[in-house]
Amino acid sequence: MANSSSTTTIITTAKRQKHCHHHHHHKDHHHLLIPGLPDHIAQLCLSSINPSLLFKVCHSWRRLIYSPSFPSFFSLYAILSPPKSHHSIQFHNFDPISNTWKILPPPPQNTSLQNILLRHPSFLSRNLSVQSISISDNLILLAATTYNLSPALSHPLIFNPYEGWSSGPALATPRRWCVLGTYNGTVYVASGIGSHFSIDIAKSMETWDPINNNSIWEKKTEMKDGRFSREAIEAVGWRGKLCMVNVKGDAAKEGVVYDVEEDTWKEMPEGMLLGFRGPAAAMEEEVMYVVDEGKGILSRYNPEQDVWEEIFESQRLKGAEQMVAKRGRICVVSTAGISVIDIVADPPKISVVDLPDGFEPVAVHVLPRMPVTDFAVQV
Repeated sequence: MANSSSTTTIITTAKRQKHCHHHHHHKDHHHLLIPGLPDHIAQLCLSSINPSLLFKVCHSWRRLIYSPSFPSFFSLYAILSPPKSHHSIQFHNFDPISNTWKILPPPPQNTSLQNILLRHPSFLSRNLSVQSISISDNLILLAATTYNLSPALSHPLIFNPYEGWSSGPALATPRRWCVLGTYNGTVYVASGIGSHFSIDIAKSMETWDPINNNSIWEKKTEMKDGRFSREAIEAVGWRGKLCMVNVKGDAAKEGVVYDVEEDTWKEMPEGMLLGFRGPAAAMEEEVMYVVDEGKGILSRYNPEQDVWEEIFESQRLKGAEQMVAKRGRICVVSTAGISVIDIVADPPKISVVDLPDGFEPVAVHVLPRMPVTDFAVQV
């Protein structure tokens, strides 16, 4: 990383050149990133500086940080419910550098998000699940419900920040209210129901490798019963295992652990089960966290002692519904909106992501930033 004095020198130099660059904009088609240095050398210098600093200096540096050759920074991708509508969803990207929201391009025409229902007249007190995951820099929408209470998706719907939308292989059985998780680049789907309950579906498990273009869904060892088809469940990929419980909140629940290498199901350790009181996620598939949705407490699992250690508490975490953990940050969707916790900081710090007016969050994921072609915002 560049030290503070060199960073200040580079930025000050650029600001001095800014007015000159604007004055000669119509005369020259190209300006050096740093006067006196070839662009490839300048880019090496600039790539070690926080892109939020580069963004504020000049248009050429702004274009640089969004170019394919510049080290990619990460941003939030959220599934949002539009204002005054509970019958559709939209995909948005929040850029933490420009502090702006941008709606993603629409999915393929043969995939209508209007078929996805968030609330139903028969279930006024609860949302219907929309299940999504992020894996290998892709956002994947895999399960949801239609108005007639049928599975909304026959294929996974995939968004890549650089390639746009595509579809995955057809599910052997489209489902909803299922178990969904990832581990080591592989997607796992288990249990759930189709248009009607089936014990075969409720006990089944399938896997898919989204990086392999020729990959199809493969069956794995089935679960011992169908008790995991009651609601949408996240399977947390952690140290070679997938950890899950069959209901959320403080209700009595059953927990199981799937061993990826052995393809076997085991009972969840007692201490781990007791702490599953809300959404959970694992940082780099090594450290597992959970938010107590009733108390608003974030805890970290200690496998040696089979206990959960409380590390942070906030009113904003009450009513937590979904969370992701990546690059030292934990992003939580709750009734309060979207919150980001920096757990590397001592003590941990929480920040609020302001949503577009009227929108409600459904889920959030962390992926590389999108390329930008419109630089109309003035510096």
